[in-house]
Amino acid sequence: MNNCYSPLRLGVFYDGNFLLHTSNYYNYIHPQRSRLSINGLHSFIKNKVEEVGLADYDKCQIVEAHYFRGRISAAEAAQRGNQLYNDRVFEDILMAEGIQTHYLPLRNFMGKKEERGIDVWLALEVLEYALKDKIDVAVLIISDTDYVPLLRKLNSLGIRTILLSWEFEYVNDDGVRMVTKTSHELLQMANYPIAMHTIIEEGLDNDDENVISLFVDSEPASREENDYNSETGEPIIERSEILSIKSGFGFVKYPNNNLYFHSMDVIGDFYDLMPGDPVEFTIEKNAQRQDVAKNVRKL
Repeated sequence: MNNCYSPLRLGVFYDGNFLLHTSNYYNYIHPQRSRLSINGLHSFIKNKVEEVGLADYDKCQIVEAHYFRGRISAAEAAQRGNQLYNDRVFEDILMAEGIQTHYLPLRNFMGKKEERGIDVWLALEVLEYALKDKIDVAVLIISDTDYVPLLRKLNSLGIRTILLSWEFEYVNDDGVRMVTKTSHELLQMANYPIAMHTIIEEGLDNDDENVISLFVDSEPASREENDYNSETGEPIIERSEILSIKSGFGFVKYPNNNLYFHSMDVIGDFYDLMPGDPVEFTIEKNAQRQDVAKNVRKL
């Protein structure tokens, strides 16, 4: 291992869209039902640096951390319920972990909102820190083949690269097979490619604390955080109707912001529910302190 006095300087660079898709997969599709933890990811990265023999854990320092993503306008976010609030909450999390955010506006392309230029910006930032000798190791949370030239250049400069990769697939509510995977070319170019999907599955099966810490604590919310009748102490029963049914989860119509619910929170058969069905339910806070529907029962 690296036993010199100077710490090993790590730069962590996030493709925000890739991170979002991955975190949503674990929160909504995967049995874990929890989002990825930024703090947990950083601890995991330092553990991996020690594991591959680059430096001891306490000699690893994340000296640079950057998050890149395209973003809708404030006016558009204001029309999407709690979108502005949720964005701010996540930015607070990034700020608490010392991550610098970089945003570009989403552009209309063929009637669809798309990111333009974010991958170039990320690559330029990584290259700048490498050329200025500000990092020893670049930790990349990216997936696109477009980043292959960046890895080639980092290799030529002697900057070691750690690539956190994911591969998963599922069928969405429209019956379309959705696939997310890291470019094979990137995996070949990285000095230390880490197959996160494999590590997570094995770690969860074996109750590995390092893997469990990769997720936001999903302990149930306390009674004070849920809606209870002040006189009886019983949960308040709400009534509305099903807005939509997805693969393993759905949404209930509710003023200001429709409520998410998971199939495991349904009393009865989840697959009996259809959009428009009247239901009763209670409202609780999830791990991200968002209102969700629980105890959903078809009327």
